[in-house]
Amino acid sequence: MTNPIKNEAVLDSAHVGDIRGAFGTIRHGDVAARKGVWQRLRTLMAILGPGLIVMVGDNDAGAFSTYSQAGQNYGTSLLWTLILLIPVLYVNQEMVLRLGAVTGVGHARLILERFGKFWGAFSAIDLFLLNALTIVTEFIGITLALQYLGLPKEWGVVASAVLVMAAASTGDFRRFERFSMILVVFSLLLVPVFMMVHPPLAQIGHDLFVPGMPAGGKMSDVMLLIIGIVGTTVAPWQLFFQQSYVIDKRITPRFIKYERADLWLGIVMVLIGAIAIIAMAAALFAGKPEFGNFQDAGAVAAGLGKYHSHLAGVLFSVALIDASLIGASAVSLSTAYALADVLNMKHSLHRKPTDARAFYLVYFLLIAGAAALVLIPGVPLGLLTNAVQTLAGVLLPSASVFLLLLCNDKEVLGPWVNGRWTNLFTGAVAAVLVLLSVILTASVLWPDISSQTIINILVGGGIVGGIVVIAAHTVKLRRDAETGADLAEEAKPTKLYLHNWRMPPLAQLKPMVLSRTNRLWMGVLRGYLVVAVIMVVYKVTELALLAH
Repeated sequence: MTNPIKNEAVLDSAHVGDIRGAFGTIRHGDVAARKGVWQRLRTLMAILGPGLIVMVGDNDAGAFSTYSQAGQNYGTSLLWTLILLIPVLYVNQEMVLRLGAVTGVGHARLILERFGKFWGAFSAIDLFLLNALTIVTEFIGITLALQYLGLPKEWGVVASAVLVMAAASTGDFRRFERFSMILVVFSLLLVPVFMMVHPPLAQIGHDLFVPGMPAGGKMSDVMLLIIGIVGTTVAPWQLFFQQSYVIDKRITPRFIKYERADLWLGIVMVLIGAIAIIAMAAALFAGKPEFGNFQDAGAVAAGLGKYHSHLAGVLFSVALIDASLIGASAVSLSTAYALADVLNMKHSLHRKPTDARAFYLVYFLLIAGAAALVLIPGVPLGLLTNAVQTLAGVLLPSASVFLLLLCNDKEVLGPWVNGRWTNLFTGAVAAVLVLLSVILTASVLWPDISSQTIINILVGGGIVGGIVVIAAHTVKLRRDAETGADLAEEAKPTKLYLHNWRMPPLAQLKPMVLSRTNRLWMGVLRGYLVVAVIMVVYKVTELALLAH
């Protein structure tokens, strides 16, 4: 295997070499211009993978549950939330794919190196706990689907776990990506289910682009479901997965524009799946006793069999298994990548298990442990789902803030740092995520939270968040004016310079000096973390006392 060149920060030599994607190969060192449509299409086909996998993996078992609940309980009235999330998805994932291609270092390792051991350990440990519980929910989804299909739960769960482990452990990156792309294609099984139920297209089009609240819905319940849609669509593991997967695929800055196209295709796939589930559930249960009484995704499959056809229920169940498999695979990989990055261990799908033992051990243990928990009688699966929501509420805002700061770190990204408008939008998104996370975490810890309390948090938090974002942006504008940054931005770097710029080795980077804007963001993060930890400790203590 070719060794990394000396002026790059690539941590694993397996991350340098030919790009061997599911649909093509790009030779290492290929700098030829892609002039014709055919050449560009071939390059895109070779690059396809990271964006599609991370986005389709986001429509996992948890997403099936959340989207089905939205449709069954409130019809198509909440479809507009998906449109609002498109720019959030793109901006967040574009930043991590840029970090991966330019730095060659995973997200967790960059946080460790640039923000210190405390924040690095916090990100890695919180990600590990959250992902481990998320994988359990993937296997819960598999059991629900198997139940409708009339297949034995034990054998189905074991077979699924073995399949997911085997697909990643061949030592051939291309084989894993082809396996994942097959799962991506099978996610489209939701389309024929949608067509079978044939929900009203005019109503779908209206509710997609005209925001509104469900008539007669309890404000607190609706708000919590909206937050659930945000949480299941913008998940913390996505950031860690795509950055590491881009690195493992050996994508360099030269191919960032193709990876952006891959990401857009993935976002389209997410929307197709989410809209299909919400609209299908809305049309299926409209006027039925089950409307407004969501149970789980398995009950939705049963509803399809009861009110439409057994075939529709089978297709939905197979799609649920498919979503759970790709979700379990991607979430487990994001964890293994992050821990191996932080601990400086070999970590690549180009390596066989005998050549990266610790990396694959983490991956195998996560899958095997989750499968075993689901099969153990009496395990409180409801509490595990509750814990997933709480931990997601703690991690998502911190991940967003770190992402924003890293993408403004010139030592890390050089000429690839965020532009002014990207920072303004991302800052607003981070502030909103912090606010929604506070509501979500509070609602999980205190299920009886009132509608008025939620409104007060939204209004008060919105005002404070707006002040923080405007203040941060104003400080940056003044600093730019003082340093002449505006003039420097006018002289944009050449395409050749951008394509060849890579982050130097970590040891050569200057220590991060936090600007006033960055210190402001870190202060917000510390304050939020203190509140979140207090709430989590309180809830854990309460559950322990109740169990006792």
